[in-house]
Amino acid sequence: MLPPVYQTIQSPELSAIVGDKIGRHGSIEQGTQAPYVTWSLVSGQPYDQLSGTPPSDFMPTQIDSWSMDDAQVEVMASTIRTSLDAARICNRIVINQREPDTKLYRIGIEADFITHR
Repeated sequence: MLPPVYQTIQSPELSAIVGDKIGRHGSIEQGTQAPYVTWSLVSGQPYDQLSGTPPSDFMPTQIDSWSMDDAQVEVMASTIRTSLDAARICNRIVINQREPDTKLYRIGIEADFITHR
């Protein structure tokens, strides 16, 4: 029902940076030491058809890289983008900022997952 984000972006290169700190919104505890990656479903759109139930869903998903280091967050986002490209998942950068409260650097990538039911 949800897109296979972890399975798609997890790689030895990303694990070398974040370990196992890749999770859905809310699964990375507040105060967790950066770097880490979070993701959340932006929306979901079934591919409706008149002849039966939808065979698949279009699920734009935002994947955020978080780090105290600007260069490191770029490496993380690049690694994620490489994994998405290898899986032939369209993607684009939607956020590139430094959070004013936490001082964490953040790059957000929106990825267009298509899941089959």
